[in-house]
Amino acid sequence: MNDIHESGEDYLEAILRLQKKNGKVRSIDVARHLNVSKPSVSRAMGILVEHGYLVISNSGNLELTEKGLTTANEIFSRHVLLTNFLMKIAGIGFEQAQENACRLEHDIDDDVKAGIKAWMQKNACAECSKKATIQSEFCSAGCP
Repeated sequence: MNDIHESGEDYLEAILRLQKKNGKVRSIDVARHLNVSKPSVSRAMGILVEHGYLVISNSGNLELTEKGLTTANEIFSRHVLLTNFLMKIAGIGFEQAQENACRLEHDIDDDVKAGIKAWMQKNACAECSKKATIQSEFCSAGCP
């Protein structure tokens, strides 16, 4: 991921989230989701295409490549892990935890992520512990 910056990671994560929610994603969807201008999205999409993270279909749909999907899933995984961790450790609400996770997710080292993940697995509720990893934005048992 050294060839994209923090904003590129945000775009990849947004595309992944929108694909999960809506199926197809267009630049305007990303602009609305991230509350940025269409020209900003166009520039970012060009960079992501150039680096092999994304292709744009003839109909204008944004499609993550295998590299893009793998990277977006890694970014989203960090985001979810940090959101859950902050909610559990700091006792803050989901929105505040999400906002802070967005800022932290770009700079966290792999060994720190692994340590947080291990701690979360060890200290998760019984429902989360069954999953082996924390994969959803919300624990079904109410445990962040």
